[in-house]
Amino acid sequence: MITKAGSGHPGGSLSAVDLIAVLYYCVMNIRPENPGWEDRDRFILSKGHAAPAIYSILSDIGFFPKKELSTLRRIGSILQGHPDMRKVPGIDISTGSLGQGLSVAVGMAIAGKLDKKDYGVYALLGDGELQEGQVWEAAMAAAHYKLDNLMIAVDNNGLQIDGRLEEVMSPYPIEDKFRAFGWKTRPIDGHNFNEIFDAWEWARSSNDGKPSAIIAKTVKGKGVYFMENVVGFHGKAPTEEEGKDASVKLKEVLDKMNP
Repeated sequence: MITKAGSGHPGGSLSAVDLIAVLYYCVMNIRPENPGWEDRDRFILSKGHAAPAIYSILSDIGFFPKKELSTLRRIGSILQGHPDMRKVPGIDISTGSLGQGLSVAVGMAIAGKLDKKDYGVYALLGDGELQEGQVWEAAMAAAHYKLDNLMIAVDNNGLQIDGRLEEVMSPYPIEDKFRAFGWKTRPIDGHNFNEIFDAWEWARSSNDGKPSAIIAKTVKGKGVYFMENVVGFHGKAPTEEEGKDASVKLKEVLDKMNP
């Protein structure tokens, strides 16, 4: 998809896709045939540049035809470089400007409480986003308003566009920071499906008045050997040859998972 578009963010899409997949296939209460269903669970992809990850999943479960994937980033396509709620069925909020997704999630969670709805609000944040001050204002508000219907995961792949996280602006220790803001936290391997499922279920079953943060250790470019932990693939499309190679390697991974 990204190779055909000639631009996009493959590294962060591959680090995040396992976390999103478990959520959509195993956890969230949604109706692809009715994307606007009032009682659906909500999801905010705060790191909006990882849009290819959620586009793939939404098309696979029926929110829109898979043929749309080949139109990524084209003029007139519903699938732009960042998710657009006005065009893509299943996108609950347009995202792209980093650091804002958690604030939106807090608002949705407060609305759910005020309306006495049972839906959950889920969000995925990039670790680089934690450098934004707005994230911590939202984190403080979530604890203050006792939003135990708010569940987030931090995609901690350790790299951002300018280099290693610690070298640009370290957000560590991430768990300690969220706990200090009144959240409960859980560290996991962000590519272990059992751990991911257990963590989302742990967060969803909460009724203790605290929001939940899953700190997921991930690998940028996971599954494609020449992309893994390579900062250059934060925002660079693979060449046609690299794209074919990546498809072969990812198919091998899937075949091992489904022998």
